Amino acid sequence: MEIILAMALVIVTGAGGFVGSAVARQAVAVGYKVRTIARVGISHKNLSEMDCEVVLGDLRDGDVVARAMKGAQAVFHVAADYRLWAANPDEIRRNNVMMTENVMRAALREGVERIVYTSSVATIKPPDDSVPSDETCALAEDEAIGAYKCSKVAAESLVESMIRDEGLPAVIVNPSTPLGPRDTRPTPTGRVVVEAASGRMPAFVNTGLNLVHVDDVALGHLAAFAKGRIGERYILGGQNVPFRQILVDIAEIVGRRPPRIRLSPTLLIPLAVGAEAVARLTGREPFVSVDSLKMSRHKMYYSSAKAERELAYSARPYREALVDAISWFRSAGYIR
Repeated sequence: MEIILAMALVIVTGAGGFVGSAVARQAVAVGYKVRTIARVGISHKNLSEMDCEVVLGDLRDGDVVARAMKGAQAVFHVAADYRLWAANPDEIRRNNVMMTENVMRAALREGVERIVYTSSVATIKPPDDSVPSDETCALAEDEAIGAYKCSKVAAESLVESMIRDEGLPAVIVNPSTPLGPRDTRPTPTGRVVVEAASGRMPAFVNTGLNLVHVDDVALGHLAAFAKGRIGERYILGGQNVPFRQILVDIAEIVGRRPPRIRLSPTLLIPLAVGAEAVARLTGREPFVSVDSLKMSRHKMYYSSAKAERELAYSARPYREALVDAISWFRSAGYIR
């Protein structure tokens, strides 16, 4: 396909968020004009630091999305309701499917030439053995643990059906677990970094994650935009790392002692139940939830070989992402 010309208008949803702001910055850097949609009443700190047009509104409002889409040549749909717990879990699924459908249908009507849809490795089965999972390991919605994973499976399935049945010109990317600067919320993984760096994580469970620098994920989006095949999905990951090693590295970077107590996820279930009960009263997402403990029974290891082969994708060592994340959290006052 031909690369869409510089100075073309590109929609980046979620540009105020963690991954979305990284994608928007890369799009601006290569010469695209970026427009995003931002809700009233939420922090626009990331948006204030980049050159982009902001349309105030809600991605769940189809009319707002249709107006914002006018004149666009391309779309990066990065926005998502990324919560591992909610008092009403159905809300997460409804939000992610509704936002995705509104964006995709508006893009089709506008005749957008190219779409990159940001899914997640949440839609891919975690490995049963030591071999990392890849794009061939599809996860059904009834196999997914938790509302967030279910929502991403449903939203990705919607995009795939629109590609197949309606000619939606979309490429799907599946980031693993990003780390790095500008995690303003912070994300669930960012909260782990903050808590561990602050000395508030005395124990760990025997799990593992695939960690990647958020700026490498953003570059992977641009690579998928330029080189990806319509209808294909590409894992954008980094390194597979045992959770204990992550905590050891955090402790070393900040000058603390790492936790040495290993706990079974089963033993932590009562704590998670209590944390969720408190969260229902406070409205604040719990640090540990029942679903997150269920997920921790699997090592979330994935392979980016397809993206490396087809997109020339690459990722820096994960520790660099950790260093950048901790540096940014310190500068923003999350770590004291």
